Amino acid sequence: MSIPVLRSVHVHPVKALRGFAPAEAEVEPWGLAGDRRYVVVDTAGRIVTQRQHARLALASAALLPDGGITLSAPGLEPLTVEVPELSAPDATITVEIFGTLVEAVPADPAAHAWFSAYLENEVRLVHMDDPAHRRPVDPEFALPGETVSFADGYPLLAATTSSLDALNSLIAQGDHADEGPLPMNRFRPNVVIDGTAPWAEDGWRRLSIGDVSFRVARSCGRCVVTTTDQLTGERGKEPLRTLAQHRKDGSRLIFGQNLVPEHRGTIRVGDPVKILD
Repeated sequence: MSIPVLRSVHVHPVKALRGFAPAEAEVEPWGLAGDRRYVVVDTAGRIVTQRQHARLALASAALLPDGGITLSAPGLEPLTVEVPELSAPDATITVEIFGTLVEAVPADPAAHAWFSAYLENEVRLVHMDDPAHRRPVDPEFALPGETVSFADGYPLLAATTSSLDALNSLIAQGDHADEGPLPMNRFRPNVVIDGTAPWAEDGWRRLSIGDVSFRVARSCGRCVVTTTDQLTGERGKEPLRTLAQHRKDGSRLIFGQNLVPEHRGTIRVGDPVKILD
């Protein structure tokens, strides 16, 4: 088998929104540069994602060179949001992400109004100003000092095209075959890898992409977001139905692997991928 290669890179500036696929990306300790540094929260400070509002899949965020973003969504005028400044140490608000409390900086009120109009609920947009210190990786699966942005739990998510092909073959044999084949965007990975055997990633412990090495923290447990068509916002049964039959780890339905960078660097589409351990 040929050496696996990096097929694509994906950055999502706002958690739960569409992102973009650059030819290369900087790897920072807490994830790809610009990835999931913004998140929408409700009036209680709880994060809002496609789990609660599937139509977030139809909105998109483009990353600007200075870290700001431009928002787009059906029915709304595009909005450019500057990186919010931390005017004072106590200018942050506390947000809750999967049971963890994190300090974040509110964006401009125009961003709150934009998202509130789109979701028809009062929400706010917040920014993680200091990813080196704001949110630690789950200590059960982390090394000391490892941190993460507003990603679900780990700096990067990796998926392989061969495993998606294998999963789609299983879906084609099931009761909801008409829902397949599913595209990779259902799983919202950061890096997509070509040239491996199906499910080979289950055995990975360390790997390198180009000159950057990564530790594999654990497999990725999947949720209802994977059943959401990222082009229409409609939900179905797959892939959770098939994962529950074939890819179950305890109560977790798994697809993909969570990665933690071992150092900074740049990854590029076409980079060789080497399994180090």
